[in-house]
Amino acid sequence: MKKALSLLMVLILVVGTMAGCAQKAPEQNDTGTAAQPLKPVVLKFGMVAGNQSNEYKAAEKLAQLVDEKSEGMLKIELFPNSQLGDDRAMLEQLSAGALDITLAETGRLGIWVPRAELAGLAYMFDDFDHLTRVLYETEYGKGLHKEFYDDFNWKILATAYNGTRQTSSNRPINSIEDMTDLKLRTPQHQPLLDYAEYVGASPTPMAFTEVYLALQTNAVDAQENPLSTIKAVKFYEVQKNIALTNHVINDANYIVSRETWEELPENLQNVLAEATAEASAFHTSLFEEEEQSLIDFFESEGVTITRPDLEPFRTAVQESYGKYFEEIGEGAEEAFQIIQEAR
Repeated sequence: MKKALSLLMVLILVVGTMAGCAQKAPEQNDTGTAAQPLKPVVLKFGMVAGNQSNEYKAAEKLAQLVDEKSEGMLKIELFPNSQLGDDRAMLEQLSAGALDITLAETGRLGIWVPRAELAGLAYMFDDFDHLTRVLYETEYGKGLHKEFYDDFNWKILATAYNGTRQTSSNRPINSIEDMTDLKLRTPQHQPLLDYAEYVGASPTPMAFTEVYLALQTNAVDAQENPLSTIKAVKFYEVQKNIALTNHVINDANYIVSRETWEELPENLQNVLAEATAEASAFHTSLFEEEEQSLIDFFESEGVTITRPDLEPFRTAVQESYGKYFEEIGEGAEEAFQIIQEAR
């Protein structure tokens, strides 16, 4: 009887141990990435743009795609309207692992990686295709992405088109000569201040919320923004001229925190990467299609659209590049040459 009881106890212990092992999920799979989670993973996506913007529509698309592709195991919660801070604050949150995803322009990342500032200079790129070739196919672009990941914990998953900056004014701009002494409102951002100065205008930095009234009262003569912004805030009501100066190609990088990325199991990494590629393509299409239709819209509102020869604009603004080469230091001129060769 004692032997039977002893045998029974041994069997109970063995079965209990096996059951415990079976219930404990492995921490890593064969690839070394995290194992499949037992409940949905929710990622926080913060952005400056509001919930009526193209950026928000694309982010909604991303949330829908990851939910579908992961069969509900990966979800994205959206925080628009700068709820989590401005773009700089959110990038710092990503670095610290306190936020999962955000959007940011490549040039904006020059605060941390000076070579990136070249991407935000006026007339640095011909179009969005040129910009993406540089970012994804050249030594300069690949080097930036590696430095973002290694030193700042930012993984660039995709890059979308976010519009091209144009110039509206209270008088027609048919050539660079028409820019002379034009009081041109820009943000307090050096590359845009340089655009105004080097084409002959008078740079007038001003808070965005003050611009409509300043245009209406002729406190400033002009402003520059993508066409979508000009429509959204109704600058066309108080400015009846838009020149297609095409001076800055805006991009929007979908950036995920390195900590978030490395904690995701491989299957959910794949889901997030695939969904982001699709969402960023949708993001690009929203801006491209909108820009095509906005010209007709503005003309229907009595706005005159001009297309000045841009070569004198490019030549003038390139005179400002030297100071950026000096500030950035080693590698700046080589990076500029790489960008030129990718045209």
